[in-house]
Amino acid sequence: MSSRKGGSMSVAEVISKRRSCRAYNEDPVSREDIEKVLHAARLAPSACNQQPWRFAVVTDSQQRTEIIEHGFRVGIKMEWALGAPVLIVLGMKRSLIVHRAAVKVSKIDYPWMDIGIAGEHLVLQAEEMGLGTCWIGWVKPRRLRSILGWPKDIYPAAVITLGWPENPDDPPKARPRKDLDDIVTWLPSQ
Repeated sequence: MSSRKGGSMSVAEVISKRRSCRAYNEDPVSREDIEKVLHAARLAPSACNQQPWRFAVVTDSQQRTEIIEHGFRVGIKMEWALGAPVLIVLGMKRSLIVHRAAVKVSKIDYPWMDIGIAGEHLVLQAEEMGLGTCWIGWVKPRRLRSILGWPKDIYPAAVITLGWPENPDDPPKARPRKDLDDIVTWLPSQ
């Protein structure tokens, strides 16, 4: 287990404290700590227990640079992410029969929700351990698949940076959130 702070927050504290981290120090993240956040991700629920998530953990500097410089859509600059010692690429493995049938019946593509839940489990576990994370979208799936050597049935969906925050005692400020009254409908009316 890491000697870093973490491990004493409630779920509510972890959720309220978590922010996207875009500045990391140079300290490496241990394999044990990486496995701990991945373990949290794999415990996520999924439709029909399909567990469609796949992860690629990238710690090699050259591979991280290739992902940052070539794995995102044109115009998306993520140079700050080069400072993260770990990139976790979150992918989706689709079951042709189960997933496609579910979309036809419900009109909802559940694997996207499933990998979102898994990714959020990962970032909340990291926060609880004192690690910083940031979701990055706008990926080029084919390019990332090529860089990672993933087969065609795994769809790269996002990259999550992981590392020790450069300024853990000065995290990014909380951004405004909508009031519950603006986002919740009570039935029957309260």
